[in-house]
This record gives sequence, C-alpha cells and structure tokens, in this order.
Amino acid sequence: MSLSPPTPGDDIVALDATALSRAIHARTLSCAEVLDAYLAQIDRLNPVVNALVARPDPEALRLQAAACDERLARGESLGPLHGFPQAPKDIMPVAGMVTTRGSPIFQGQVSRTDAVVFERMRRGGAIFVGRSNSPEFGLGGHTYNPVYGTTRNAFDPARSAGGSSGGAGVAVALRMLPLADGSDMMGSLRTPAAFNNVYGLRTSFGCVPHGPTDELFFQQFSVAGPMARNIPDLALLLSVLAGFDPRLPLTRRQDDPAVFTQRLARDFRGTRIGWLGDLGGHLPTEPGLLATCTQTLRHFETLGCTVDPVRPDFDLEALWRAWIDLRSFTFTGANAPLYEDPAQRALLKPEAVWEIERGLRLSGQEVYHAARTRSAWYQALRGLFERFDFLVMPAAQVFPFDADLDWPHAIDGRAMDTYHRWMQAVVPATMAGLPALAAPAGFGPGGLPAGIQIIGPAQADWAVLQVGHAYDQASACARVASPLLG
Repeated sequence: MSLSPPTPGDDIVALDATALSRAIHARTLSCAEVLDAYLAQIDRLNPVVNALVARPDPEALRLQAAACDERLARGESLGPLHGFPQAPKDIMPVAGMVTTRGSPIFQGQVSRTDAVVFERMRRGGAIFVGRSNSPEFGLGGHTYNPVYGTTRNAFDPARSAGGSSGGAGVAVALRMLPLADGSDMMGSLRTPAAFNNVYGLRTSFGCVPHGPTDELFFQQFSVAGPMARNIPDLALLLSVLAGFDPRLPLTRRQDDPAVFTQRLARDFRGTRIGWLGDLGGHLPTEPGLLATCTQTLRHFETLGCTVDPVRPDFDLEALWRAWIDLRSFTFTGANAPLYEDPAQRALLKPEAVWEIERGLRLSGQEVYHAARTRSAWYQALRGLFERFDFLVMPAAQVFPFDADLDWPHAIDGRAMDTYHRWMQAVVPATMAGLPALAAPAGFGPGGLPAGIQIIGPAQADWAVLQVGHAYDQASACARVASPLLG
C-alpha cells in the first residue's frame, strides 16, 4: 500500500470541528482554503478506503466555498457548519445528488428533495463534497454494495469499516471530513464508530428528524445522528440536526437545539454505572474483545463513578425474536414493492430478500406480540435506571473482520443463525429507544479498535454526551490516530 505524501493542508484537516468553525468565523481560515485542504485529503486517502462516493465537480464546490466566504465578508453566518465539507450518507435523499441506497435498482437516480437532516446541514452552510458509502439498503454491519464496492477500515484497509455508516466513520477517522452524519437502526452509527476509533451517537427517537418517509408513525427504530472524533464536535453537529419538524409528528419539541453547544464538563463523582458486559454470557464475543472493553471501566472509576456488573432479568432470546419480527415488518412495509417486481427482485441482496419474505409471513398478532415484548423490555431497563445512571456494554461483539467476508458467520465457535446475529449487542438500546453513545475503548491483542456503548435513560441525550466527554478526557482512547495519516 503506497500513499502520496501529506499535503500542506494537513494542519487544517487536523483541527477539531469546533476549532475549525471558530477559525472560519474569525476569518483566519477561508472556506476556500478549508475546502481545498479536505479535497486534497480525500484525493490522497479515499482511493485506499473508498469511504466517499458520488463526488461532484471540484470547481462547482469551489464556487460554493467562494460564496460562503463572500457571505462572511458581509457579516452573514449560516451557522456552525458554515463552509464545512460534508458527505451525506447514501441512504436518504439529497436534492441534486444521486441516492442509490447501495442498490443497482437506484443507480444513477438523482433526488429532487433533501431529507430533513440534509436540509438542515445545507441551510447551515455545509458544502456537500460527495456521499458517504453504505451497504445496500443499510442492511448489515459491513459497508459493501454492488454500486460502489467495499469501504475499508481506517486502521487496517484489509478489514471491515463496519456499517451501515461505514463511509462516514472512516471519513471522520481519516480527516476526510471534520464530522459526519449517519443513521442507526441496528448499530449503524455504533458499529463503524467502534471499528474506526471514533464517536457515534444513536440519538433518542424523536431527537433528530429522520425522514420524511411514506410512513410516519410505526417506524421508530431508524434514527439520524452525528459521528465525530470527540464529543464537542459530536454536539456541534447535533445542535444543527436536532429539533422538531412538523413533517415528522413524533419528533420532539424541546429547548433550543443550541443547548448541545453548552459546556459539557460536569462532576461525575458518585455516578452509578451498570456494566452489562456480554449479558451474562448470552452474547458471544471474539476472544480479547470483552477484556478490551472491560479494562475501559477504570476510566469511569477515575471520574469518581461506581461501576457494578448487572444482568437484566429478561428473556433475551424473546427480545431477539421480537426485534427481528419488528425489523422485518418495517423493512418489508417500505420495500415489498421491489420484491414483487421480478426484475427488481433479482437485483436485491439475499439479506433484503430474507427480510421481506419474513415480513410477508408475519401476522398482525405476531407484530403486536413483538411490540408488547419491546414495551416490557423498556420497562425492564427503566427499572435498572432506578439503580444506575448509565449502562455500559460493548458496542460490537467482534473486532473489525476481513473486508472480503459478507459477515461473521461464527463468533468464538458459536454459529450465527442470521446475517445480523453477530450484531446483537446493539439491540438492547434500539429496542428501548434509548440514547447510546459508541465510544472508543482502545485496541485489542491484534491491534484493532474496539468500542463501548454508553446508554442513558429515555431522552437523556445531553447527559450521555456529558458523561461521554468526561470519559473521553479520562481515557484518551480516541486520540490514537490511524497509521494511514502518517
């Protein structure tokens, strides 16, 4: 593997997003300089990892950067993302850009409208320099698809980047973007964050608008959220993305989203952490993974927290069955027309066909029973939050695996019975609708990244960011940079 040498813009792309925003607004850096620095970094590293796709003409981007500089010269700021290069995830639509969802069915189709989060980023001054790569329909925790190919890990390009926000995670880790958006249904923000040693926040349902979509009320699993190299940067992007939108009636009316840019520092002495670990042996983990995650608990203790192991009193297999039923139900509702067309069905990945066929077989009573199980699970965790302030567990059950695999078919000798069973660790937070921060946990025996999840009570996104910031300051795990950066 040979890389071109670092570029003069390295000092710019090394800036934290918060520092970059201050420099742009102080006009010590121009938006044009920032764009050129990031385009050079993308040109240098993206051929190795394939994180960003569908890149527009650079000259058209430079015109946008010049317009951003002209507005600042007039004293007009569009917000904290003014002049920021961004690459919206290739799952939701972006007006004027191709949205493939990783599927050849949609290859080359240009969207006419923006998803709400992209509308907010664009309105806030972001310059869209491409799309971040995602697996087909976002299915599976490994970013590969027949349209753009495989995205490779920021620390070892022979390994998986995770998914489905794999392109975003790698682009943030390799400083090809200052921060990035992602989405999460089954760990799609958390797995790539763990695999690439960055932060990813699965927001509480309703915190950030996800859509609009054809169905506004049943879908409560997929959420949009930020990825970044530290917590202040994560909070910066969340301040732009969060807040009520009348097109999405289940989004929350809350305080000014600028609350997420307030001071993160807080005293955590006496805070109670519940360590879920591998859920009492229920979750298989790759050798060395659990030990790598467990050793990070000392950083919470350094902060003055108490850490105690706990296992929820719940039938975890019943939770898994409810999860896959509800997942198949929602995926089928949105995508069954593709299956019903024989020509389009032939272009679907096997996992998509599996989900749709399961969904078509489900009865209304089965869906309702799964929803009742989900509700009972939420109540079980609510009980735990009467004893603990936060819950912590691994963000992934494996280290980054061979990028040429479709998915891990076994973990430590235990066969996986579905394409996503290896990701079961992300289900607890998703099924309860809780905020979950994926945080770097250091590196395993083979030198590959691992991550933990910090899970908070319902709608406690800000508290999760605060404890995540304290953990980041104590651990310094995220300060380890990829060897590709030189």
